[in-house]
Amino acid sequence: MTPTKSKTLECDLMVIGGGIAGITAAVEAAEMGRSVMLVEKEHYLGGQVARMHRYFPKLCPPLCGMEINFRRIKNNTLITALTGAAPAKIASAGSGYQVEVMVEPRFVTEACTACGDCEKVCTVEAPDAFNMGLTRAKAIRLPYEMAYPYRYYVDKSAVQHPSLQAAAKICPAQAIDLSMQPLLTTVKTKAVVWAAGWQSYDAAKLPELGFDVLLNVVTNLQFERIAANAILANNKIVRPSDGAPLASVAFVQCAGSRDDNHLPYCSAVCCMASLKQSRYIREQYPDAEIHIFFIDARTPGRWEDFYVNVQDDPKTIVHRGKVGKIEAADNSNLTIIAENTLTGNLERVTVGMAILAVGMEPVRGAKELGLPLAFDKYGFAYRNGAANVMPAGVAAGPKDVAASVQEATGSVALALSAIGRSI
Repeated sequence: MTPTKSKTLECDLMVIGGGIAGITAAVEAAEMGRSVMLVEKEHYLGGQVARMHRYFPKLCPPLCGMEINFRRIKNNTLITALTGAAPAKIASAGSGYQVEVMVEPRFVTEACTACGDCEKVCTVEAPDAFNMGLTRAKAIRLPYEMAYPYRYYVDKSAVQHPSLQAAAKICPAQAIDLSMQPLLTTVKTKAVVWAAGWQSYDAAKLPELGFDVLLNVVTNLQFERIAANAILANNKIVRPSDGAPLASVAFVQCAGSRDDNHLPYCSAVCCMASLKQSRYIREQYPDAEIHIFFIDARTPGRWEDFYVNVQDDPKTIVHRGKVGKIEAADNSNLTIIAENTLTGNLERVTVGMAILAVGMEPVRGAKELGLPLAFDKYGFAYRNGAANVMPAGVAAGPKDVAASVQEATGSVALALSAIGRSI
């Protein structure tokens, strides 16, 4: 499709990435009186945090905090959020930057009331990316239950399907426009915050761990969606292959991390994430056997108490050793093979399901766009002389949600300080 062009827009700050760091940066800047353009590639804000079932250590739903931020965005006229959008070109323009932003068609206009009538008549499904491809969903749908903007979108792979034409006809708000084209928007901004976030390391690069071959091997982020979907529907968490209850589960730490052949670094949050997920299982299955395979447990500071509490669970067994292989066993079970680094013995444990704690990789693109940032050998960004361009969140290095929020606030303060000096 040939993009149409919009008029040139202007703002004080462009935030690239609509996860928790980007949302924080946008809200903080706008509440200081600065105009903000928030650019997010998905058709919703929230990033990876929106996929989480619960935060640690309180184990409360992250969408509680997100809802407050979404309300702050909705009620602040200084914030313009472009979803389904990504920067295509960035060039210096005086003391600031000119950014070309490509906005992909949503095929649903702002007139949408999210009544759901269109979804009822839609008969075509597509893989649900929000659920990490674990499920399929109607081709016209809300991205997730508390999405912002709270508006349906059409999966572009199904735009030509007849049931979408039928959905367009019955929409009471006449909000479905299947002829939408991409929009190329030029934005002049005084400063940029790069908060593009992270993605999970590709577990398919770890064939010894059976991902994509053994149905009951999933990643930590996939398990987050499995748990969230089950509990939201008042169901129990079950294993993917056959819907069987979870009698025994293994958490495989450092899957591809701290490994010169994959990710040489520690992603900082994986140990706590797995300990948290072990509690999801324990809440529903008091007698389940939970095995956690660590190189070492990295739960610094206040997180140590959480780790100690998990260790006190008599049916949670902590193994000191990195898993070298996962094999198929009888009845769709799995055999976990690991060397115990304390004893030197080879351990073999049979479980019903394995969860791989794969690491965090930065979403790339800033270097290719020519943003004046520096990058370490792993692709994480850091400041490089230009005071009005700052990285924030996991784009600058692995960290948890609290640290991402703190860093985003600091990045905005520095960027706005630079804008003040340039006026």
